[in-house]
Amino acid sequence: MKDDILKTAADLFLNYGFKSVTMDELANALGMSKKTLYQYFANKNDLVEETTLYMYHTIQTGINDIIMQDRSPIEELYEIKRFVMKHLKDEKSSPQFQLQKYYPKIYADLMEKQSCVMGDCVISNLNRGIQLGLYRDNLDKEFISKIYFNCMISLKDKELFPLNNFSMQTLMNNYLEYHLRGICTQKGLEYLTEYLNNNQS
Repeated sequence: MKDDILKTAADLFLNYGFKSVTMDELANALGMSKKTLYQYFANKNDLVEETTLYMYHTIQTGINDIIMQDRSPIEELYEIKRFVMKHLKDEKSSPQFQLQKYYPKIYADLMEKQSCVMGDCVISNLNRGIQLGLYRDNLDKEFISKIYFNCMISLKDKELFPLNNFSMQTLMNNYLEYHLRGICTQKGLEYLTEYLNNNQS
């Protein structure tokens, strides 16, 4: 039952925002009383905290599964992007910034977890790309991993990138290509061009 609550809460929060969704609305969506909901979560803060952890672990498991498939490092980045976009529903409601504004401690804890994991993923991807001759061998991997993570977070800033002007799909595609063109060798650029020509989505 708790997993069902977390799954429904994640769905509602991603669609409408962490602040916007009330405990009443969640209880109604689940077809249960608010009293039953409070048997599992003491208050909305507890619910938000556990839901963000649930979402984090779901995304992390999916990313690990993609990495285990041992794809080309370039293809791997696009597959991870596709998976994250599917699970985060294009983030039309700016849930990240509602979380940051109304639940700052939960947001800070989540960012710290994401930063560590994303940093490891990016450095692993860079190492494989260098070994395969797809990425330049003189890269400052620590610098690139930090820039990559922080730029990804900035893409979700609706003041910087209003959804009226930029869809999240377009932003992610543009940023990935920008990132890869900055680190690829000639061999990597040829692979990237071929990949983009074959995957125009």
